Amino acid sequence: MGLWRRLFRRNRNMEEDSEENWDRIVYSRDTVDFRDEEQRSRYVTNCLEQMAEASKEIDLLTGEYNLVTSYLTDTDEIEALPDEEREEIDLIARKLSALDQETKRYRGKQNRMSDALYYQMRRREAEVSEGIQKLKEAESYAALVKRDLRRLDGERHAYEYRRAELYNMLNNLRGMAIIFLTALVLCVLMLLGLQFLFEMDTYVGYILAVGVAAVALTVLIVKYLDADRERGRVERGINKIIQLQNKVKIRYVNNRQLLDYLCLKYETDSAKKLESDWKVYLQEKEERRQFAEAEAKTEYYQKELVERLSHFRVSDPHRWIHQVDALLDKREMVEIRHELIQRRQSLRRQLDYNTDVAQSAKQEIMAVVEQHPAYAREILDMVDRYEEGG
Repeated sequence: MGLWRRLFRRNRNMEEDSEENWDRIVYSRDTVDFRDEEQRSRYVTNCLEQMAEASKEIDLLTGEYNLVTSYLTDTDEIEALPDEEREEIDLIARKLSALDQETKRYRGKQNRMSDALYYQMRRREAEVSEGIQKLKEAESYAALVKRDLRRLDGERHAYEYRRAELYNMLNNLRGMAIIFLTALVLCVLMLLGLQFLFEMDTYVGYILAVGVAAVALTVLIVKYLDADRERGRVERGINKIIQLQNKVKIRYVNNRQLLDYLCLKYETDSAKKLESDWKVYLQEKEERRQFAEAEAKTEYYQKELVERLSHFRVSDPHRWIHQVDALLDKREMVEIRHELIQRRQSLRRQLDYNTDVAQSAKQEIMAVVEQHPAYAREILDMVDRYEEGG
């Protein structure tokens, strides 16, 4: 049992080390024959596809980044309100807070879920269903991408092992050829000695020596050429796998960061947890219908709050009707700002990563152009067509 546990831990460690490298984009031109139009076009197209994938992610992330930034701007605008206007807003906020406290006291211990979780779900009520679906899709896609990366890692290791075998075989064949040639020379020298020193007839010996050497060398040459051709195929296979890994790595990193961001945004650990909380919340919401009068008053003051905030440069006044505690308590406002800053930092990391991917791919193309000026016009035309089509 101890042996199996050690083997299991070793495999887990190897897998984790491998996954740590999945976010690194590897460019390898050593095994690409740029004189071959197909290999040249495939390599440049792979770089352009990386740029397209990164640009697509940047477009998707920019909208969310701008939205989070607008929320942060709203907190600054509210904090900068004049005292008189802030007094009116605080008065409405205190009434809303009092109604909220009354509802909590009425419910007592009948709650199916904590108030903190209830209001957390309530703030995101319009987003949770979509969030559950996004998390499920991201988790499912993560499993597929990790499976593809493991498969590609396995294939690459197999190809590299075979390449090492072939290099060893080629070295052995060259050594055997040298041995046969040396033996032939020694045999001929011996036959010459027998012929001239002992006046023996060695004609048949010459024929046999040369014949055996010719057959042996022919077999060695055939095997050597076969092994060299297979080595070329293996090198091309490794290059193709590296290119596939690069594309899948981009998807892996983007999906991993998307999962981290969604969990941060919805304050959950998984789609299963969020869906469970959502079902409990729906039951809780139904029970709270008995507080119609208190809810009616709450609605009235919420409209008042939205109307007051609408007079100022607050982009989304409705957001604050469920965050009145932050209007009354600076510590709560700091917590909200901290959460928004974390979300924006997460989005910025994703934007920076994809920007680096796009720039690296473009730099790699320019490096190919510089290294192979004979194909510069063709490669730049491919880039122009890509940019026009994008």
